[in-house]
Amino acid sequence: MDDERRRVLDLLCEDARYTAEDVARQLDLTPEDVEAHVEALENAGVVRGYTAVVDWAALDDGIVEAKVELNVELDRETGYEDISRRIAKFPEVTAFQLVSGDYDFALEVRADTMNAVSRFVSEEIAPIPEVTQTVTHYVMETYKDDGIEFDDGETDDRLSYSP
Repeated sequence: MDDERRRVLDLLCEDARYTAEDVARQLDLTPEDVEAHVEALENAGVVRGYTAVVDWAALDDGIVEAKVELNVELDRETGYEDISRRIAKFPEVTAFQLVSGDYDFALEVRADTMNAVSRFVSEEIAPIPEVTQTVTHYVMETYKDDGIEFDDGETDDRLSYSP
């Protein structure tokens, strides 16, 4: 990837709401050049979409997020890609990666309640024949997501104590 295209990508990652004019001004390019770079990045599959970083806990309807560790056992006919195609189709799965370490896949799941997350994992994910183990971790508090800090703006005004 050329340096100019990479700089456009970096600015889009900083704020996807930047217009072509905003990016052009910051990089000393023309808006047409920026639009051409963005189109090329989208066509190459580098830019897959645009999204907002949401503090789900701030919503009154209480969306529940969970991280799910998933172990699988492969056979001659089934590979990671086969399993990933099946699991990625579920709308509850918001992120899904093959990882190294103690488990094979990492899933991020969102639902309306903890019970709904639990039901989804136990009724849809765990019964997949290749799945050998699931471990679900509920997100209790988010401090940073996709590079954005979730600061409530309050300072810690506790006084230090020393005997």
